Amino acid sequence: MSGRKQFDVGEALDRAMRVFWQRGYADASLDALGSATGLGRGSLYGTFGSKDALFHQCLDRYAALYGARYEQAFAAHPGDPVRAVEAFFDVVLERIADPSVPAGCLVAQSAAQSATLTEESGTRVRGLLDLQHRRVRAALADSPADARTLDELATFVVAVNQSLAVLSRAGTPDAELRSVARLACATVADSLARAAVEGDAAS
Repeated sequence: MSGRKQFDVGEALDRAMRVFWQRGYADASLDALGSATGLGRGSLYGTFGSKDALFHQCLDRYAALYGARYEQAFAAHPGDPVRAVEAFFDVVLERIADPSVPAGCLVAQSAAQSATLTEESGTRVRGLLDLQHRRVRAALADSPADARTLDELATFVVAVNQSLAVLSRAGTPDAELRSVARLACATVADSLARAAVEGDAAS
């Protein structure tokens, strides 16, 4: 429309997402968000609502983008939980190595700054961690281990994933991050193999 500035909402969300990802919620000022998106405060509020509402939309966009990649990695290895976890970490490490996005993970960054979030935003971040746990737990389900062991392994994998994000922000070299991921996969493999042996012995 003549006389009105046109912009791509998806592109603006991507740029805002990078601000939250890089700076964290508390330090993602409206000025920084406006500078990144090219929108004034009025346009930001008019398009996305409050800062909190914009943050929620950025979380949703991040979760949709990377969640789809995680699901594809898990789905590519049905019946092979160890390989599925390896594929999951491959996606994580690819994201970390991608120079076009900030270091770390938006969810990990937000979780680390939970004290600065509103109650609703904190609940959303916790929900994304829970969703990640459910994905990993589902990938591990096709194994002889008991439910408690699988729950613990899923928590372990999520914890390693979040640790990789934190380490990457601290500048840990890619080779060291990959070593952590390999050890995590070996731990999963050993735990599942031990569960299989114990199951055979009990039968």
